[in-house]
Amino acid sequence: MMRYLKQFILVFVATFFVSPAIGLAASGAKLLHMDVDLSNQLSLQRGARIFVNYCTGCHSAKYMRFNRMGKDLGITDAVLQENFIFGDEKVGDTMTVAMDEDVALTFWGVAPPDLSVIARAKGPDYLYSYFKSFYIDESRPFGVNNLVFANASMPHVLWDLQGLQVLETHSIEEGENHSPTFDDLKLVTPGSQSPEEYDQTVKDLVNFLVYMGEPVSLNRKKIGYWVMLYLIIFAGLAFALKKEYWRDIH
Repeated sequence: MMRYLKQFILVFVATFFVSPAIGLAASGAKLLHMDVDLSNQLSLQRGARIFVNYCTGCHSAKYMRFNRMGKDLGITDAVLQENFIFGDEKVGDTMTVAMDEDVALTFWGVAPPDLSVIARAKGPDYLYSYFKSFYIDESRPFGVNNLVFANASMPHVLWDLQGLQVLETHSIEEGENHSPTFDDLKLVTPGSQSPEEYDQTVKDLVNFLVYMGEPVSLNRKKIGYWVMLYLIIFAGLAFALKKEYWRDIH
């Protein structure tokens, strides 16, 4: 009995104390925070546009159908077919990728992962920080590295929007450690968007990725308000009924 109790305690400690530490170590710099807003339909629409234009060339979203996305985000089938679907796919198809896995392995060295539930796996803060932390690194195959995910195999696909950053080095005194932070990133080649515009672009993209990880959350939250209203009204009626039953007893 004591042996099983010790095993349970070890699992508990590993789950709630060790795992977060591993996550911080793997992510590199301290993550930036982003407030997800799934009620902003325009943001979700912009995020969907960014996703299909910059991500689906390599990454699939095989658990999301175009017409499901259109229904949730207020995009008609005609607009989907004209602006969100490239090739011979139909609005009822899932967001698959045209790139062959063997080709991806040849060019990238790794098959790009499906992004259907990437926001649930990594979290919005991780994705927001990741898209904002590419910097020039000539030693890497694509000439860039990432502050959050060191030696990432992915190129900076949004470079034309953000521009190019460098990671400034600091003189470190003997015995002193300095871990790079987002303050060490400096924009040296501006992109087509201002820093504020690019920040909004990343937020739109992450908003969409969060939505895609759990599309039902849009309706679930709306239904939740009605359920709470029903429970409040029901509680009031139940309390009134209780008072009526017990009135003569007192």
